Amino acid sequence: MAVPVPHLLLTAAALLAQVSPWWEQYDTSERFLCPRLGAVQLERNNAQASLIRGGSRTTAFRDDSPLPGIRYVNQRMTLIVQGDLLTIEQLPSRIQCTRTERA
Repeated sequence: MAVPVPHLLLTAAALLAQVSPWWEQYDTSERFLCPRLGAVQLERNNAQASLIRGGSRTTAFRDDSPLPGIRYVNQRMTLIVQGDLLTIEQLPSRIQCTRTERA
């Protein structure tokens, strides 16, 4: 049974969305389980982070805030990494995710 071409294109697009471009050089890749969101992957380095969920990716840049945790921000959200927790803030919403593994 042949697989329809649109299905192949969607599969390829989903795979590409889960792999960062080589020039971003992320040092760390971690997976988290989030309420209401399911599994997400966070790739990060000292300057930026990429939050990957399904076929979508959101990039945020390091914030040198004096508040606890390692923080990355963009115009829509703040990502806070503290130990095995990832907090995704899209005010007024806040979701706390638990690390499941280092990818």
